[in-house]
Amino acid sequence: MTNPRSELAPQLHQQAFSLDHPALSQVLANTENLLIIQDLDGVCMGLVKDPLNRHIDPAYVEAVTAYDGHFFVLTNGEHIGKLGVNRIVANSLGEEIGNRHLPGLAAGGIQWQDRCGQLTHPGVSEAELTFLKSIPQCIETALREFLETVDHGLSPATVTHCINASVLDNGASPTVNLNTFYETLNNPALYRQLQGQMQSLTEALLADARQQGLEDAFFVHYAPNLGQDDQGNEVIWWANETTSGTTDFQFMLRGAIKEAGVLALLNRYYFQKTGLHPLGIGFNARQAPRTMEDMLTLVKQDFDPAHMPLMIGVGDTVTSQAVAQEDGSVIFKRGGSDRNFLQLIQNIGQAFDRGNLVVYVDSSGGELKNRRALQVETQDGMPTVTQGPNDPQDNSDPLILNIVFPGGHQQYCAAFQAGAIARQATS
Repeated sequence: MTNPRSELAPQLHQQAFSLDHPALSQVLANTENLLIIQDLDGVCMGLVKDPLNRHIDPAYVEAVTAYDGHFFVLTNGEHIGKLGVNRIVANSLGEEIGNRHLPGLAAGGIQWQDRCGQLTHPGVSEAELTFLKSIPQCIETALREFLETVDHGLSPATVTHCINASVLDNGASPTVNLNTFYETLNNPALYRQLQGQMQSLTEALLADARQQGLEDAFFVHYAPNLGQDDQGNEVIWWANETTSGTTDFQFMLRGAIKEAGVLALLNRYYFQKTGLHPLGIGFNARQAPRTMEDMLTLVKQDFDPAHMPLMIGVGDTVTSQAVAQEDGSVIFKRGGSDRNFLQLIQNIGQAFDRGNLVVYVDSSGGELKNRRALQVETQDGMPTVTQGPNDPQDNSDPLILNIVFPGGHQQYCAAFQAGAIARQATS
């Protein structure tokens, strides 16, 4: 293996929308000083309306072991609970997971799990976890009360089914997922009212937390979203006739943002390689700076360039939407739960000259219809991506998607597994 980076990496990081998947597999196989940070839903398993129906390929789980110490997940979902990835992995394997847990950070970056399933919540207090436990019941009550006040035409059994599919009782990031409601109601106007009701609920919960002395302990993550407003709050994507917009309203711990998770994972990776934690042994995502610029400054200040790995970020949720202004100009609202962590990885690569790679998996082929598909056409006899996931008018996005997978999670997993096989053969 090469060190610190594969010779193929500089070629790939200079490209946009590359379909050279064998080249990525070679980088995965041949780079010794490698750090893969990967999202889960839509990346290694398909997006589905009901989270209980998620499935992960056992071959992918086995492939992860080839990257031991070089691979971490970074997800807004959770490791544990009835909706956690551990349950999905166990069901797919049909046996005990053992040392095949997917290591990394969940709940946006504050739930750590190693490959043996040892789990902690770095930087989280018992008071915060106790407050979070009360939220699923609040969500269920709010949904039932809303449905009692509108003409929805659903039977009591259907209402119960939709609520059960929507209330995600995650321990560290309780969520309402409205995918099932969107499909079942089949009424964009009524669904927008439901979005508004959930937005009001989460705002009330934030106020309640402040009254209990948990000032600035939580925030609300909208997925997908349209970036942030001037106060740093995420912007909801309202549904229209063609898209469900924001489907997930996720109550999360302050600091549980994926880009902060990148710092925590990089800190752990350096410890594995050097025996030292550049940011301190107790560093967690909640201690990270709040802005992307300050995060990058911290990395440049405290991480030894001699040990900086080639980083590969993998995600599927990147949004962009043109918004017309009163003066006739257009601005672009850029968001998506994977955007910022991918951008930080790209920025670190540029700062350290490591040729870091951003990998995008097109999850538009799943059951959820709230993201743009990559457009692929044949040009000069070769398949070529002619339009990415952004608004077609948005040609100035600073995030460059180096390698893309129009075929979705199956196509990505095939390249990931090919890299794993070759990596094991050369180790």
